[in-house]
Amino acid sequence: MINFNVPLFLNREERYLHQAIANRKLAGDGKFAKRCSCLLENKLKCKKALLTTSGTQALELAAILAAIKQGDEVIMPSYTFPSTANAFVLRGAKIVFVDIRPDTMNIDENLIENAITKKTKAIVPVHYGGVACKMDTIDNIARKHKLLVIEDAAQAVGAFFKGKALGTIGDMGCFSFHETKNYTCGEGGAIILNRQEFIGRAEIIREKGTNRVKFFRGEVDKYTWVDIGSSGVLSELNAAYLCAQLEQMEKVKRNRLAIWQRYYQGLTLLADQGLITLPFVSQACEHNGHLFYIKVKDLSERSKLVDYLKKNGIYAVFHYMPLHSTIAGRKYGRFYGRDRFTTKESQRLLRLPLYYGLEAKKINLIVRKIKDFYGQ
Repeated sequence: MINFNVPLFLNREERYLHQAIANRKLAGDGKFAKRCSCLLENKLKCKKALLTTSGTQALELAAILAAIKQGDEVIMPSYTFPSTANAFVLRGAKIVFVDIRPDTMNIDENLIENAITKKTKAIVPVHYGGVACKMDTIDNIARKHKLLVIEDAAQAVGAFFKGKALGTIGDMGCFSFHETKNYTCGEGGAIILNRQEFIGRAEIIREKGTNRVKFFRGEVDKYTWVDIGSSGVLSELNAAYLCAQLEQMEKVKRNRLAIWQRYYQGLTLLADQGLITLPFVSQACEHNGHLFYIKVKDLSERSKLVDYLKKNGIYAVFHYMPLHSTIAGRKYGRFYGRDRFTTKESQRLLRLPLYYGLEAKKINLIVRKIKDFYGQ
């Protein structure tokens, strides 16, 4: 069986875990956590990177920093994971879902401005598959209407748009280090802070609402409860595992991009014949090889292809059910305008196995079986 995903392991992780245990420092913000933050800050050129317990927790922290309150509206695509919306719903916001572009599966930047109302507080672009949204257009709209931009860059660590790292273009960015991501520690995340005024409060909120970080820096003689907050600090064990991978970001990225390219080249003939559609990446984007998908004719054909691949020992999966069509999505959000592409394109999309170290012979087998399915 060719699994859809195999969590990244580069051998150095085990050594770092032993070091963390030997240091007897298992809580958050230890040596390895600080190293991870520095690695991210240097790579991304951002003001501050704080590790969190998950990408979800990073989004929830961003929603608090954005001062989202009851009655506010937040614009985002419907084609995303529930965490993207949940973070803002928890603060009392109404979600305004906007249709996607069929070429990238990202929010259609040309529809955002008309979805803005007096209640709109933030725009949340989601960089699907590590391919950037049109961030220059989105940023211009946000500036014009004085809105915050919070990037859901869960899949986009190490990806860029016009030379700028995803997660650093908006006011805040949110990463995930879940085991399905390019770099992982099982469960983990990070919030990227691109405005100085957010940093101090972010440190407080993720430390249960206390000024504990200031205490450890010697800025106060004792720490106490000063604000709302949650337990958002990643444990040192997770940070040690993650650190081993962030130190080798480029190596991992090159490998994943090579796999992505082999798929693309192998399936180009089927795309040229109009049997499938391949991913689109503009020249402005430097993606990170997070996932590779194809689009087939419709939902029925996708189901048949999934079954065919499974019978041949290949585990391929589809992705999100559009949030606006879910029980919670109907309760906590509304879809702006017409759903031209979100539902239709989501039903066509099928993700193929992609993980670090996936052998060329397995990729070739997957490509061959897809060609067999289409009689090529």
